[in-house]
Amino acid sequence: MNLMRKAILSIAVLGFDGPMFDIPLQVLYGQLTIGLVNGCFYAMLSLGLALIFGLLNIINFAHGALYMLGAFGVYLGMQKLGVNYWWSLLFVPVVVGAFGAFIERFLLRRLSGLDHLYGLLFTFGLALALEGIFRDIYGSAGLPYPTPPELRGLVDLGFMRLPLYRIWIVGVSLFMCVAIWFLIERTHLGSYLRAGTENSRTVQALGINVPLMITLVYALGAALAAFAGVLAAPIYQVQPLMGSNILIVTFAVVVIGGLGSTAGAIATGLALGVIEGLSKVIYPEISSTIVFIVMAFVLLLRPAGLFGREA
Repeated sequence: MNLMRKAILSIAVLGFDGPMFDIPLQVLYGQLTIGLVNGCFYAMLSLGLALIFGLLNIINFAHGALYMLGAFGVYLGMQKLGVNYWWSLLFVPVVVGAFGAFIERFLLRRLSGLDHLYGLLFTFGLALALEGIFRDIYGSAGLPYPTPPELRGLVDLGFMRLPLYRIWIVGVSLFMCVAIWFLIERTHLGSYLRAGTENSRTVQALGINVPLMITLVYALGAALAAFAGVLAAPIYQVQPLMGSNILIVTFAVVVIGGLGSTAGAIATGLALGVIEGLSKVIYPEISSTIVFIVMAFVLLLRPAGLFGREA
């Protein structure tokens, strides 16, 4: 009861000039900004998961490892090849997407006629193998990646000074999420993809290569995870377990938004990132579990998720 009263009073005074419970407004705005940035990563990763599950019906536990590969790709590109951030932002998602296409075409497709549990176990084992390889080579300590010179510095918003790189992350993440949503939900290609998952034989009879579309969808999800990894490298230290650390929260986001819902993945990822940031100001002890508390309530009230369709 005291926790609820404290949360309500804290939220009620957010519009006043003076701090409440010794919380300066600059701290509040800073945490909300961090929450929005985290929400952008949640949205991109959960969108990739929702794509792969909704169109391929695969619970992809390797998604966090693909995110990690994106971060290591930009780091190794700088260290070994001298490739800057901007070229890595273009080429690393393509390379990881091609790796994802290889996984689907030559490995996952062999499990397509079996129970879905086999695909889950395979992707889980693949994630452990990739993390183990990079941990043996580079260790568990984080590797720093510098912010590109063009995106260094602060922007004065009046109420706070915001790092330019965080503004870049929010802008490019929202653009990518909206572009992928438009591709899947508002184009002929997206309609072919959705139809291919519902009735592949009929779509193939119309001359559409459904297996190729499935491979491209998995590659798109992998490339989106790698794109998020490249964006994350200058903020979070590059290390082998960075994917597994964020994957648990990402799965919760997908469940809350609704499995297979692209709009739900985007909206829920952004909202939960902000809620997580706000909870660090109001009641820090609950910030690490607030996402799972929300997931529990959503599953009790609406098992299909906020944007999912009831069976």
